[in-house]
Amino acid sequence: MIKMRSELELKRKYDQFKHHAWAGLGFLSVFLAVTRLFSVPNFISIPITLILVFYIVISLIFTYKYREGVSSKEDVILTEKGIIEEEKLKLEKKKAKNEVKTQKKKLKSELKTKKE
Repeated sequence: MIKMRSELELKRKYDQFKHHAWAGLGFLSVFLAVTRLFSVPNFISIPITLILVFYIVISLIFTYKYREGVSSKEDVILTEKGIIEEEKLKLEKKKAKNEVKTQKKKLKSELKTKKE
């Protein structure tokens, strides 16, 4: 159960950092296109470019760190279904247990009424 949740967490984090890496690349390409079309001073464009590059590199590093989420993609889908099935089984067990309790109570009350 813990392993299933950690695989789900790996996949979620991988997807999140992959999204950030692509977003950073998109921002960088748009920013560089704008600097080519319009005159932007170097004291503005260089720090923004470096910040975006740093953002992309960090996102790629974390994407690489959580890459195990990709290899277990099919497993994660199965474990998501497994978690749902496990929860359904727990609910069914509780329901059955409650039914048994109510039947016992009914039997006890019937026995009391017969004795009286």
